[in-house]
Amino acid sequence: MNKKLVKWFEDAWYGEMYISAWFMPLSMLYVDAVRLRRFAYRVGLKRKTRLPVPVIVVGNITVGGTGKTPLVVWMVEFLRQQGYKPGVISRGYAGAKADSGPQLVAADSDPASVGDEPVLLARRCGCPVAIGRDRPAAAKHLLANHPCDVIISDDGLQHYALERDIEIVVIDGQRRFGNGYCLPVGPLREPPERIKQVDLVVVNGPLELLEGEWPMQCRGQQLSNLKTGESRPLADFKGVAVNAVAAIGNPKRFFSQLAEAGLVCETHAYPDHLPFSAADLRFKDQRPVVMTEKDAVKCVAFAADNFWCLPIDAELPEAFSQQLLKLLKTKTHG
Repeated sequence: MNKKLVKWFEDAWYGEMYISAWFMPLSMLYVDAVRLRRFAYRVGLKRKTRLPVPVIVVGNITVGGTGKTPLVVWMVEFLRQQGYKPGVISRGYAGAKADSGPQLVAADSDPASVGDEPVLLARRCGCPVAIGRDRPAAAKHLLANHPCDVIISDDGLQHYALERDIEIVVIDGQRRFGNGYCLPVGPLREPPERIKQVDLVVVNGPLELLEGEWPMQCRGQQLSNLKTGESRPLADFKGVAVNAVAAIGNPKRFFSQLAEAGLVCETHAYPDHLPFSAADLRFKDQRPVVMTEKDAVKCVAFAADNFWCLPIDAELPEAFSQQLLKLLKTKTHG
């Protein structure tokens, strides 16, 4: 989609712009279709697949990034500490070349073939990862090749063909639900009442929480050089002028994080999942280029000496950890 058109919609969804009433019938039709589809799965008109291991879905009800990936990474590490053998399934980016059937993703897989987020998950999680348009097929492929005892479905909330035991929704604490309308009038994939039907609601950001919501803070303390692997404290770049690059769902969150750390940013926002080339990041100045970890997996092959990325770690309360364990035990063992 055209960058200007995307920005226009985002300004309307999250700002004070007014979207023509002509779009409202489309939004109403969209909501009806979403509800009808979910109803079809609930009453058995559409088939759902139950796996032999528990499934935890991590998703959102808005278009764009909310912080699902850091939460998935945190969950894999936490569950492994508890003795589980987690695996991750993902749709894989729709623009990736390989889109015919399920396949495993390794840390050295080509992001252009399988998508940037699956490669990032494989690198950060160190656990089995599989992708596929058909989520049940991807999960079965993963289980056929690895002895996983719990599956985490990344961005799988709307993929109802896969039966799930726990649903977790991640909300952007700054933008939340925008104007509160469903597509195309607003940013919602599903009506707001969907939130009441999930097991856990995680809010990414420092804003005030509503009842039943859990806080998540995503922090990056070290910059990693794409070419050499060198790691330096983010604080070392305080006052340094940099080219800040982001091709993610909400670039402003990343840029704000760098600015809060004292970096002087010339910002460059690109469409989500853009397959970068060296020419895209060839700036006239010699400033360091600082990017997200998701973008970095696409740029390692042509990285210059001044390319850096900021790995992000999620922080959640101990009470959330215990609630997750409780749900996992009660929902999967009666």
